[in-house]
Amino acid sequence: MTKPALPDAEDLLAGLIERMRVSVTPDTALIGIHTGGVWLAQRLHKALALRQPLGTIDVSFYRDDYGSRGLHAKVRPSDIPFEVVDADIVLVDDVLHTGRTIRAAMNELFDYGRPQSIRLAALIDRGGRQLPIAAQFVGAEVSVADGEQIELTRNEQDRLSLVLTRQGAA
Repeated sequence: MTKPALPDAEDLLAGLIERMRVSVTPDTALIGIHTGGVWLAQRLHKALALRQPLGTIDVSFYRDDYGSRGLHAKVRPSDIPFEVVDADIVLVDDVLHTGRTIRAAMNELFDYGRPQSIRLAALIDRGGRQLPIAAQFVGAEVSVADGEQIELTRNEQDRLSLVLTRQGAA
């Protein structure tokens, strides 16, 4: 059985930049969700010439499945170097699936204060939502089979690509 072809991540990022360019202001704040969301947010932040420093967030301790999944091996500290209260924020993630990562990110974000607005940018929306969460900026919608995951990778030259894997595969 052949794997479905995934879109080019660099092309999707270019389209995402163009869609965001018309709705963000220089004062919009970006927060990338570790790990792939941070890679995307770094590129978006530079391309959109935003004034607010880039924020990063690791939702490991805020996930509602923490008890069953355990702690991710590479937990990183969150870094939000701007005032969250009344900020216009765009959360950035690589793949939107169930919505639980975004819920966890919003829960952590509210620990810093109440933003004016939170929007979501995702390179891939693969459907399968378990919570009423939607991205305002999406690179592409991609369907994959249950048990398959789409992962964003980055090489030494900072080039992004998408890889399809089976859950539990080594």
